[in-house]
Amino acid sequence: MKQLLFIALALCMSNLALAQYKTGDQARDFKLKNIDGKMVSMSKFKEAKGFIVVFTCNHCPWSQAYEQRIIELDKKYKDKGYPVIAINPNDPDLQPEDSFEEMKKRAKSKGYTFPYLVDDTQDVARDYGATRIPHVYVLNKEEGKMVVRYIGAIDDNTEFPDKVSKRFVEDAINDLIDGVYVRNGNTKAVGCTIKWKKS
Repeated sequence: MKQLLFIALALCMSNLALAQYKTGDQARDFKLKNIDGKMVSMSKFKEAKGFIVVFTCNHCPWSQAYEQRIIELDKKYKDKGYPVIAINPNDPDLQPEDSFEEMKKRAKSKGYTFPYLVDDTQDVARDYGATRIPHVYVLNKEEGKMVVRYIGAIDDNTEFPDKVSKRFVEDAINDLIDGVYVRNGNTKAVGCTIKWKKS
């Protein structure tokens, strides 16, 4: 009996590992509730050439530090075909500041220009392999598929925006726009850990 349980656990862990995206993987579409109550999926963005998918939340100091930069990324790249989609995967029972009602309040007060979606089941965060907040995935549409081309941090200086020397997300998108290989496809995401639901 113990051996069967061990095998089942190993298979579950293996499937979970396989589900975590790497650069070059195809990202599946999702359908999540936006702060306006409407369901949002990537397929609804007919003109998009790709996306800046950001796992973020309300309460995390790192998310707050990057909040304006995320807004600026959307303003800079949305018209070039790469809009931001922000997703909050945190369990509000563990972190009440990240509840759906609080998401609506924060988005309004900060002037979000992009969808801010709630990942109730946390399935999307698990599929992507997000571990930190903020954790960014740059997707590029290739032959009708959304392919992961960058995973990691937004830039190299959380605390001081004016002292950023490496703009990882911008560099990745600029490479895609220029039609060249993304030179730096992976960096280490820094921030708060995702507040996972208790099993």
